[in-house]
Amino acid sequence: MVGIESVAMRRLRAFGESFHPLGLAFAVLFYTWSMSPSLLPRWWVFQGVASAISMAIGYGLGCLAAWAVRKCGYSFTFHPRVRQVGWTVLGLTAVIVIPIFAVLGSWWQENIREIVGAPSEGRPMYIPLILIAVSVAVLLVLAGRLIRLGTRSLAHFLDRFVPLPTARLASLVVVIVLAVFVIDGAVQRGVVGIAEQSAAIADESTAPDVVQPVEPERSGSPDSLQDWDTLGREGRTFVAGGPRADDISAVTGRPAVTPIRVYAGRLAADDVEETARLVVDELERTGGFDRSVLAIATTTGRGWVNANVAASLEYLSDGDSAIASMQYSFLPSALSFVADRLTPQEAGRALFDAVYERWRDLPEDDRPKLLVFGESLGSFGGQSAFSGGYDMMARTDGALWVGTPNFSEQWSMLTASRDRGSPEVLPVIANGAHIRFASDPEDLDGPGLTNDWPAPRIVYWQHASDPIVWWSFDLLLSRPDWLEEPLSPRLEPGVRWIPFVTFWQVTLDMVFSTDVPSGHGHTYGPEATEMWAAILDGAPDGTERSRGEIAAIREALTSR
Repeated sequence: MVGIESVAMRRLRAFGESFHPLGLAFAVLFYTWSMSPSLLPRWWVFQGVASAISMAIGYGLGCLAAWAVRKCGYSFTFHPRVRQVGWTVLGLTAVIVIPIFAVLGSWWQENIREIVGAPSEGRPMYIPLILIAVSVAVLLVLAGRLIRLGTRSLAHFLDRFVPLPTARLASLVVVIVLAVFVIDGAVQRGVVGIAEQSAAIADESTAPDVVQPVEPERSGSPDSLQDWDTLGREGRTFVAGGPRADDISAVTGRPAVTPIRVYAGRLAADDVEETARLVVDELERTGGFDRSVLAIATTTGRGWVNANVAASLEYLSDGDSAIASMQYSFLPSALSFVADRLTPQEAGRALFDAVYERWRDLPEDDRPKLLVFGESLGSFGGQSAFSGGYDMMARTDGALWVGTPNFSEQWSMLTASRDRGSPEVLPVIANGAHIRFASDPEDLDGPGLTNDWPAPRIVYWQHASDPIVWWSFDLLLSRPDWLEEPLSPRLEPGVRWIPFVTFWQVTLDMVFSTDVPSGHGHTYGPEATEMWAAILDGAPDGTERSRGEIAAIREALTSR
């Protein structure tokens, strides 16, 4: 028994000593960085995963540094006693530092929860977090070793036919090509295909308490050209929801009409162009082009429309509005975000062009006010209908873009061209002449903005803590302006940019970006009322509306 234990201990020690000490030192350093605060609170399991990825990256960079030193001709040989002392110091450092930063990380996470108004996670899971971080990091390093072993074996085989340097280069190219094929090809298409099939089945269901509308102003009703069963889960929720005339009058105290909501589902046609034409047919049927306000809403992946954004516009227009939208995919937004960014753009252009073409044919003095809006992928897809800010101003009467992803071309161009001295988190564009960025309604009348705000008015609504807005591959190696500037009070004061680490922190923040109260992360709520009031009236509190009415609409949205 003793002999078996000694063999196991020897093997365990040999396994431990197979790791490069400099790599381990870097891994511990990256672990401490990974515990630093980011945009949103993280579940302890995801904190463990974020730490594991950071540790694996740190280990790889440490090994790379050691390799570079050797290639420069420097070789260090240490006495066994010195090596033993070095390993002891490294081990003691890890034993002390890892628990300390687990505690600090938990403290930072509680600070973030307090800032965003999220409930406390309760008693910290220090030991499980550390076990997850270390275990997953070791697995990632072992996976890297397998790839390296495969590359070396292939190079050794090719060495029989070509010179060794050529064999090594060829083996590296083969491994990279195979990795790209597996990840971008077989795995991605396989995962996306399975996910789309599952999502299509789930799309046949209907959310609880959602019933088919009877009003002719709604798609899916008995009078509609679009069958209720073809609208998809999110489409059925959209057309069945929202206020009716009595609801609006009860809040505003004025006469109202029932708002029009038209929609076409993914099953209604073979392509997005035909689906968009079906939406126009529904607008014609319901009299949508005769309303005072006509809004085009580009949805997220499965066809979701933010209920707060839609309903607040309907309250503010006394119901004399029509909202047109359509579904373009079965995929959840998260998968579309990664695997399919082309379809949202095609759908955004198709829907706007189809509605705009019909709207443009109306007499100029008898057209409804044309508005556009979208959230997340809906914002990305909706903006794709325009070549830029000037085109948006030329062809619409206003826009509300919510939680726009960082990769959106129009958002990126506007942000990059912001007025000198204005922050990236709230850019000022030409003194706010037509386009304004806001985290809160008060920002629409903030520093650097002109008092006069003529129509058309375009608002980009984004939170400083929204990872969807700030996630970018550039975070790997480049410090973004929004982390060089004075931090927003909505962020934990300890947020800092750290190479490689910040990218993975923000990546995992996206997973729970909607699991926080309104006003933080990717959760955009009743504040949409003030945003639309500003777009329609030209002032954050609405020059034609009392603060009491705005508050009443917000209360109605909150209680729905």
